Amino acid sequence: MKIHNRYKSILLELICFLYILLFVYAALSKLLIFDTFKAQIEQSQMLTHFAGIIVWIIPPLEILIALLIIFPRFRQLGMYAAFNLMVMFTAYIFIVLNFSDDIPCSCGGIIEKLGWTEHLIFNIFFVILGFMGILLINEKRNHTPLKYASL
Repeated sequence: MKIHNRYKSILLELICFLYILLFVYAALSKLLIFDTFKAQIEQSQMLTHFAGIIVWIIPPLEILIALLIIFPRFRQLGMYAAFNLMVMFTAYIFIVLNFSDDIPCSCGGIIEKLGWTEHLIFNIFFVILGFMGILLINEKRNHTPLKYASL
């Protein structure tokens, strides 16, 4: 049983590490090419009216979430925030792909190399990881085994 818990603990640390890496990378990419990031947000028909706010909120929010995940005391809050932000990003991509007449440019950095469909798959993968991370954190905090781990 202790070995099983050790694997869960390692999996949780891996999920947290991947989220920290993703959000720090994404925030720094946006900040390093801020004008390009702003222009890309302004190109989106859905976001153009909110671009002035979004460009100033998203990068610091990504850094804040990464910091929350780093510290065990705030990890649960950070994972909930990360999961919700990834769900929002994923929903946005889904809507753009399925309901938008004009598909704007993709994100910057390495992720820019992904097409929109690949980006959607990438985000869904992180949504699943986030959900798993939340389950593992909640189990660890409650000290009770997961009842629905197979879902």
